[in-house]
Amino acid sequence: MNSWTYFLNNKKRVIHKWKHYFPIYDTHFSRFVNRPCLFIEIGCGEGGSLQMWKALLGPHAQIVGIDIRPECAAYEEDQIAIRIGDQSDTNFLQSVLNEFGSPDVVLDDGSHIMSHLKATFDFLFPRTAVNGLFLVEDLHTAYWEEYEGGLRKSDSFIEYAKNMIDELNAEHTRGAVPETKFSQTTQSIHFYDSICVFERGRTLNKAAPIIGN
Repeated sequence: MNSWTYFLNNKKRVIHKWKHYFPIYDTHFSRFVNRPCLFIEIGCGEGGSLQMWKALLGPHAQIVGIDIRPECAAYEEDQIAIRIGDQSDTNFLQSVLNEFGSPDVVLDDGSHIMSHLKATFDFLFPRTAVNGLFLVEDLHTAYWEEYEGGLRKSDSFIEYAKNMIDELNAEHTRGAVPETKFSQTTQSIHFYDSICVFERGRTLNKAAPIIGN
């Protein structure tokens, strides 16, 4: 079953997602299906997406929902844990990691406030599993002033992610951009309408062999 089929047939807690997100979920989450996986979703909504990840990822997945609203604690069930706290509070995030370990997947669907997104990403992405991924959704808010956004505003998360493209390619910039832990441990950055996905991975020495007669 894919995520769109699950969504259309959902009879459990309410799920509220943009339609074009579902193929993105299936593309990036499929490799974690039926494997041991720690999936952290920031922003619990009405609890339905937590149940969807549990159903789609299978019996070996531990789902952890993070939300600032105490009432979200009611969404706990088998394989789904809820921890209440501020996503921009690194002490709180560290307490979640101390309890559950390094996440394989982080999905940020929380406050959508630019400073919160950056604080969460800066702390959690380097602590995500070596082959894990970090998905930030609802990034249309990066263009909206009420979320600290705005077109080409320097501290919006969209502009922050654009700058990381240069960091990803630091090795080729002839020293203009220094290599960092990010450039050494990130495989790819994917941009979609309102979503950005960062994939971690081991980086080997780059080479461009010439083969043939």
